[in-house]
Amino acid sequence: MMNAQGRVSPGSAAPAEERGCTWLNIWVFLIFALAIKAAFVTLCLLFMLHPGFSSSSLLPFCHSSEQPSALQQHFSQWECDSAGPQGTDRGWTCCPKGWRRFQGSCYFLSPDTMSWDESAENCTGMGSQLVVITSRAEQDFLSEQIRQSKEPKPDNLYIGLFAEKGGQWQWVDKTPYHVTAAFWRKGEPSEGHDENCVIIHRDTELPNNWNDVRCLNYHRICEAAAVIV
Repeated sequence: MMNAQGRVSPGSAAPAEERGCTWLNIWVFLIFALAIKAAFVTLCLLFMLHPGFSSSSLLPFCHSSEQPSALQQHFSQWECDSAGPQGTDRGWTCCPKGWRRFQGSCYFLSPDTMSWDESAENCTGMGSQLVVITSRAEQDFLSEQIRQSKEPKPDNLYIGLFAEKGGQWQWVDKTPYHVTAAFWRKGEPSEGHDENCVIIHRDTELPNNWNDVRCLNYHRICEAAAVIV
């Protein structure tokens, strides 16, 4: 605004400049954010298109809008298989490198031995749990994986079934225990006074190879939900 002498009144032009600078800063920020997002999407696409991405992939982390699972937070190398219908944007099923995948789960067969409590804690520390077996197909898959294991070949592996009292079996994740869906060896469970943990025994005829044992040191099977991207 001009005064009577034709001069600009003090302060009349400054607010317009400030408003202009504010809007400019906002646009610069938005353009910068879009550029970062575009670079991230490009990186994910490069991983998907790279011939070797299935053996060591960061693909499970490309969907940054989702909270990473406990499993994702503990592993950086992944093996992914195309498992979704063509044309969908979520067509890859991923497990940590070295784990075995079956249907919607990932399984880890340990090379070392621990007590049952230590085994449960070790699985939890990797974002998983001691395996909970709910079907004949899963039981057959795990038994076959055990038989195919390379040295050191595990003879007995903990699963996530235990009893706080004799004969009162329960799964670690509170899945209901049904004797009709159990795979005990002949004559088992023996319900010994201190046999409150359960193992899979490798060389027993399938599918019934569970045995209740004292909670000593054995191998273990950890299970976690596969990452779908």
